[in-house]
Amino acid sequence: MASITIRNLDDDVKTRLRVRAASNGRSMEEETRLILRQAVESETACRNLASAIRARIAPPGGVDLELPPREPAREPPKFD
Repeated sequence: MASITIRNLDDDVKTRLRVRAASNGRSMEEETRLILRQAVESETACRNLASAIRARIAPPGGVDLELPPREPAREPPKFD
């Protein structure tokens, strides 16, 4: 596996990361790996606009519309 070093990280960001990791029961390192993994996966998953729209709409389910009954066509107008 690869390693990465992040320099010049704001103290506030590090503190918030530590608190977030602790609240999720993970180490800072594991929390960072999870955040990076989710960021990269969501980026690659939404390259296709149709797939992105489908992913947003699919979880709630489709919409069933009541269609009106069909009727015979009207007579065309007469221009005599």
